[in-house]
Amino acid sequence: METFQLVATAASGIEALVGKELKDLGYACQVENGKALFEGTKKDIATANLWLRTADRVKIIVGQFKAYEFDELFEKTKALPWEDFLPMDAHFPVAGKSIKSKLFSVSDCQAIVKKAIVNRLSDVYHRHTRLPETGALYQLEVALLKDEVTITLDTTGSSLFKRGYRIDKGGAPLKENMAAALVALTTWRPDRPFYDPVCGSGTIPIEAALIGHRIAPGFNRTFACEEWDWFEPEIWDEVRANAEEQADYDIELDITGTDIDGRMIEIAQQNAEEAGLADSITFKQMQLSDFTTDKEYGIIVANPPYGERLGDEEAVRHLYKQMGQTYQPLKTWSKYILTSDLDFENYYGAKATKKRKLYNGALRTDLFQYWGERPPRKKQNEEE
Repeated sequence: METFQLVATAASGIEALVGKELKDLGYACQVENGKALFEGTKKDIATANLWLRTADRVKIIVGQFKAYEFDELFEKTKALPWEDFLPMDAHFPVAGKSIKSKLFSVSDCQAIVKKAIVNRLSDVYHRHTRLPETGALYQLEVALLKDEVTITLDTTGSSLFKRGYRIDKGGAPLKENMAAALVALTTWRPDRPFYDPVCGSGTIPIEAALIGHRIAPGFNRTFACEEWDWFEPEIWDEVRANAEEQADYDIELDITGTDIDGRMIEIAQQNAEEAGLADSITFKQMQLSDFTTDKEYGIIVANPPYGERLGDEEAVRHLYKQMGQTYQPLKTWSKYILTSDLDFENYYGAKATKKRKLYNGALRTDLFQYWGERPPRKKQNEEE
């Protein structure tokens, strides 16, 4: 069975989560900055696209080599077996990037790679006129890092964060894969309460519910490689049928999302309905400081507005203060708050147990983690 060199790309700071997801799916992988490398068949490509919650894309590595001159880039690109990937009518734009390399002109690198592929395919398909490029999309990228060239073919299409359930969003939405990462970084389990006090359009609670019900995040969308003539539709039928079997809609979840803005709550409910999770999440309009509970060992995950995102720093810091006061009595609850404000702890009124640097798009943020008391261990004779 044919195997491919594959790479799952990720936002900086969450690549280790992608690596863990791949390992949980049964793949050996190597985590590097912004990516996780693994090997797999066409079925594995479909599985990774359907199941990875925190990655951006799954790409095939078509070739890797050193290149210090444009002629070298041309010849080594042309030597790759492009006819194994691209049919005669393939539409294959070439994106590019270059970091710390002699060949620093990205547009030249793109043009040379494109020309080399056209050259090879014209020979293979005996074309003396231009290739039509009227068929399916095969998005390529040439990436140079310290003179090492990697040429990849994107199997995903629209980024994996586009799950297909978001009908509407608020002013500063969190990408779905970042929301899934925030849930994955907590100690939450489906038998514990989960609460998002500033839920906006509902992304974090919806991602928690998808995890809780073991629903594949890519179940309601399509992928670029489904259009490729060498990627058999039966593969997708099998992988989707397997995902349908794994989903467990009967698990009772205690997930709540609140927001001060009633319009956002309506949007959140619509998005949850679109995801098929309306019965798994309670959304209600409420201000943060009104939250009280006698439940124990819950998890709070919050992505409050930060100054850089939505302005009005003073109001935001007042919100942080409210968080500290409201959550202080919840000794058994763990709280995870994402913000770019490095003075957050001063306003919250307590030092975090742990901080983790994450990038929300290009914005550097920190996940401030406040771990709650652990449940008491059952005594031996109670368990027996």
